[in-house]
Amino acid sequence: MADKVKKLGEAELEIMQVIWDNDSPVTSNFILKQLQETRKWQLSTLMTSLSRLADKGFVACDRSTGSNFYTALIPENQYKTGASRQFLEKLYHNSLRNMVAALYDDKALKESDVAELRDFLDKLEAAQNDSNGNDREAGNGD
Repeated sequence: MADKVKKLGEAELEIMQVIWDNDSPVTSNFILKQLQETRKWQLSTLMTSLSRLADKGFVACDRSTGSNFYTALIPENQYKTGASRQFLEKLYHNSLRNMVAALYDDKALKESDVAELRDFLDKLEAAQNDSNGNDREAGNGD
């Protein structure tokens, strides 16, 4: 599979969330401050994690100023899509239906979750039908 993404550990994912949540590059001190409620890290611990993220190709560090600024090299959506595919493939043999069925059977899905999923699928289907209809109309014009 060509689009396999490298896996992030839990702490690495938390760091990436901070970076992804900001439109501009961030410093290690900014990241440390954002994580202070969930992680009681020293700066050296964070720097080790940032170095690993750089080695994995997730972040770039700009050292051209007096401070190191970190930016994401992999967009959040790209990572989530790849990680979701790997999760689905590994645990549910690439079957979304099997995943939803397992959650439903184990009562992990509430009725409101099912309704939300149904509404989402209806909207996707409507958008697809609109898109297909527009394609046909565009192709039929003289």
